[in-house]
Amino acid sequence: MADNREGIILVVSINSNAFSGSQVSNVKASQNESLIKSQVAAENADVGSQKDNSSLSSLSLQLSESAARAAARDSSLSRKELGAKASELLSEISGDGYFANKKANDAEVPDTQDPGLLARADNAAQFVNGSGKNPFAGMSSDQLSLIIYDDSGSFTTNERRAAWSESFDQESAWRQKVVANSIAEYNGTGKLTKFFTAALEHYKDLPAIEQAQYPDSYEAKLQDWIALDFNYKTHTAEGTGSAQDVMDKVLNLDRQTFDDAGADTA
Repeated sequence: MADNREGIILVVSINSNAFSGSQVSNVKASQNESLIKSQVAAENADVGSQKDNSSLSSLSLQLSESAARAAARDSSLSRKELGAKASELLSEISGDGYFANKKANDAEVPDTQDPGLLARADNAAQFVNGSGKNPFAGMSSDQLSLIIYDDSGSFTTNERRAAWSESFDQESAWRQKVVANSIAEYNGTGKLTKFFTAALEHYKDLPAIEQAQYPDSYEAKLQDWIALDFNYKTHTAEGTGSAQDVMDKVLNLDRQTFDDAGADTA
């Protein structure tokens, strides 16, 4: 195990294929409000006074409208349909689908006279082309997801790609942390129960369109493994006996492992 630590593959859990170029619960009204809460709070802090709805920033309003569209979309599609929609939308901002339209993407500007929106779109275009700062750096994962999967035209393609890039970075940082903790757990106890628990909590926190990109049995499998509390130092796991293999299967969304017809244990 120790000799292979550096070989653990860190793949983003939004979708293992999505970031190489290629869930489901309805979004509640209260969740929509939480998506803009941090942005509004920041604005209030900047001016040292409360603001009413009319003075919310353009981004806050965009996110609120995007959340409403996402809720309508998620409630109208099955999990399978939502997963397919996610793949379609991601192909517009990543891989061959993005680069095939690179010239048009870079020339795209928001249909607005708002100088703030125009400046942010320009910043996003500069960022995805290798210069400047990501205008969405530090935003919450829920807010980033709203931008990534919003095909209404409210955000330019390069803005969506910039949000996707920030989401990738945040996901990678989470994965580095969870894998390091899992190695310590395995070395200390021979188990991966805390690892499975962290993966399950992470999954449950994802918006519906991201959960839909996971195998249907992902949550049930993790719950089974958590309940099993298996020791991988004293027994084998699906014939491999390797804690690293188990972690890789979970992080890579291994289709055979998460096949509903497969075994009940890792």
